[in-house]
Amino acid sequence: MDDKIRCQSCGMPLSTDFGNYGTHEAGAPVSEYCMFCYQGGAFTNPNQTLDEMIASSIENMTGDLGMPVEQATQMANTVIPSLKRWQ
Repeated sequence: MDDKIRCQSCGMPLSTDFGNYGTHEAGAPVSEYCMFCYQGGAFTNPNQTLDEMIASSIENMTGDLGMPVEQATQMANTVIPSLKRWQ
């Protein structure tokens, strides 16, 4: 995988240019998670399982990003289980 800073829940690249950092309870940016996974100091879907995250990531990569299913499946199954949230 590349050297991009990534959300430690879903693997999305994080950037101030994208404005997609999650937030602490007080609203300050969190450096480890994206705004879709973490807001106000908590996970947006705290009961989400690893398998559910993998499935939703595959759906996002194939639908929204137009990535081939095989590539998205391989990437999600390789990257997501290695992220901090899933350790």
